[in-house]
Amino acid sequence: MEFPRIRLQESLTIQNLISFHYFEYAKGYVFEGEQHDFWEILYVDKGEVEVRADDDIHMLRQGNMIFHKPEEFHTVSVKHEHKPPNLIVISFECKSPAMTYFENKIVPLGDRERNMLSLIIQEGFQAFLPPFDRPSVHNLVRNQQAPFASEQVIKSYLEVLLITLIRNQEQSSAQDPIKQSSLHKEKAEQRIVQQIIAYMQANLSQSFTHDHLCQTFHLGKSRLKELFQSQMQTGVLEAFKSLKIEQAKTLIREEPYNISEIAAMLGYASIHYFSRDFKKAVGMSPSDYAKSVKARVII
Repeated sequence: MEFPRIRLQESLTIQNLISFHYFEYAKGYVFEGEQHDFWEILYVDKGEVEVRADDDIHMLRQGNMIFHKPEEFHTVSVKHEHKPPNLIVISFECKSPAMTYFENKIVPLGDRERNMLSLIIQEGFQAFLPPFDRPSVHNLVRNQQAPFASEQVIKSYLEVLLITLIRNQEQSSAQDPIKQSSLHKEKAEQRIVQQIIAYMQANLSQSFTHDHLCQTFHLGKSRLKELFQSQMQTGVLEAFKSLKIEQAKTLIREEPYNISEIAAMLGYASIHYFSRDFKKAVGMSPSDYAKSVKARVII
């Protein structure tokens, strides 16, 4: 007996990956610009940056993603008055007609899309060998120890991200009551987590416990943990420690403080504990990170 086959349609297909970068820029950095025959996305993971796309100049802030279409000349600069940015830049080849949607587009990413992008970055760090922070390095080197099918996972996640962004635009019309209810619940949970993150961000010099946060935000301990696992994929106190380390990296890039002062500003009892947490999170000591930042500005 012969079974019918349905060839699955592909509305958007990425043919090749060109480059994959995660930059942590210091103030004053300027990338003179480039032009190429493939697509490039730039996402501001933190801070703010000025981007030129042909004759247009845009100020991008945390959560914004800009699409550079093929043959579009683009530059990046970090003014001294800007917050030092963390940028994700991915270049790829895609000839699908659906990509015309992204021409001259700047889009804000929601939590769902940011999670997708995070998965792409995590997979990329495993699929390829560093460095990931050199604008001049476009030759990706495969990691021979990469997990099974890691490059295919990057392709799939990136295609799903692009498809989701197009769908978001198409589905902006009214949704049915059940979907609306689910969406309202999701947004409410996001707001609670964002409020807690903002509270922790404003009190990085403090030491928090689950009990303190539960009392402050009128939540049960299990509910607090559940919210952070679902929205952030991490624990509450782990998220707080990550905020401290990210702030430390920003302060190091801004250069007005030494390592001991930064440790004290972030509530560490000793520079030893600060250096230990920093190295565990970043993969290098605070002093080595400071040297690498200065090297990036010179390059």
